[in-house]
Amino acid sequence: MPEPSPDPYTPRAPYMRVLEALVEEIKGKQPGDPISSEAELCQRHKVARETARRAVRAARDRGLVVTEWGKGSFVASPPEGGGD
Repeated sequence: MPEPSPDPYTPRAPYMRVLEALVEEIKGKQPGDPISSEAELCQRHKVARETARRAVRAARDRGLVVTEWGKGSFVASPPEGGGD
């Protein structure tokens, strides 16, 4: 995934803005805590459902959240061995 540009005027995909907000939200939560629903993300960030879905998918691909069908998405547990 491309790194964000340091130039604040560089255009970027709307899902990236939602993803950044989602990452900030996750920082204040514990593993297993629910994250905002797609509907809440749509309303809060004034984006389409697919845009919110893409942001959640990107967070899931990064290992930040897990999604349980019919229940929602939750903050993922840190990986085992967790040392950088």
